[in-house]
Amino acid sequence: MKCEEISIPPYFRCPISLDLFEDPVTLWTGQTYDRSCIERWLAAGNSTCPVTMQKLVDSSMVPNHTLRHLIQEWLHSHGYSLDDWAHPVARIKQIIESDEFDSETKITALEDLHSLSQDLPHKNSCLITFGFFEILVFQIFKNVGRSGSLMLVEKALSSALNLMPFSELGSLNILKQDDNYTVMLSLLEESSVFIKNGLCLVIEAISRERKMKPLCEKLGNSDRIVRAIVDMVKQHDSEEAIRAVSALSLLESNRGNIVRHGAVEGLVACLSSAEAQRRSAAVGAIEKLVAERGGREAVVKHPWGLRGVVKMVFKVCEHEGSESAVNTLLVLCAESEGARERAIGEGVLTQLLLLLQSQTGSRTKAKARLLLKLLRSKSSVL
Repeated sequence: MKCEEISIPPYFRCPISLDLFEDPVTLWTGQTYDRSCIERWLAAGNSTCPVTMQKLVDSSMVPNHTLRHLIQEWLHSHGYSLDDWAHPVARIKQIIESDEFDSETKITALEDLHSLSQDLPHKNSCLITFGFFEILVFQIFKNVGRSGSLMLVEKALSSALNLMPFSELGSLNILKQDDNYTVMLSLLEESSVFIKNGLCLVIEAISRERKMKPLCEKLGNSDRIVRAIVDMVKQHDSEEAIRAVSALSLLESNRGNIVRHGAVEGLVACLSSAEAQRRSAAVGAIEKLVAERGGREAVVKHPWGLRGVVKMVFKVCEHEGSESAVNTLLVLCAESEGARERAIGEGVLTQLLLLLQSQTGSRTKAKARLLLKLLRSKSSVL
């Protein structure tokens, strides 16, 4: 039996990490925490008890020997000691961070870490407490150039992606540094499809984090970064790359560069994808880019641009992209009579009527009515 397969009694779990107490200590408030967790809490500048939120007038900690003894007896009944339980994660951390181990040993440790990270957030939350995301970010941009480096990067990135939704992203600001930024460019241009897709998800996360706006702007205004992502959209129909384009486009100052590198053409091609989620992501990205004049022109000039967006207005059992499609057409048709007439020729009126009869949300239906009104009032065809 593996340690992580044992069901830990709730009273043996630290309230911060939700994992088994290793060194339980009690505060004056009567609450018990794992020593490493409460020390990190206090070191971060907090001055309250995490559970009760009482002000800590006394930050001293008293070892809870009774609880520790009970935990040891419980582990012993399962054939483990406390050191056995703590060993796997601590050992993995040691191997990953140390330069003393060869690539093969590191890869094995990273594979073990990936296995543990797949159970987040319900199990193994100690991985977050131990700061593994920051460790992995450092490893991703440190290992390029050494023996087996791309395999190390793949393994580190796969675990980092599992940890990313539950971690602070501040460590990604190392990409502001020229050497790390250069490594990222190299990986996006020359590595495996898995690494490229993974980095696209990292870029998406950066772009959606308000605190990381300067880094988002740096990435979105980089010709090489944007070109590499757009190439992933065009050459691999990559949903991860589509999501990166969409997230980078949230920042107005990025849109012009993204349009100049042909993102709209790639996204239009994705509207005919067999994958509904991919189509939805693509029309969502187009919706943001038509706020830019160049984006509007690119959609209208593309032979299948308007046709692709019109088809996204209504699809049976698929409404995720409908609102973005309607919003896109509202922008295009408000500006151009030619766009209005072409949209009508592509069957937008039928699509809108079907959408209004469907189970889609009230907001999307309201937008659809606005578009119908616009088409009827300004079109010479109707």
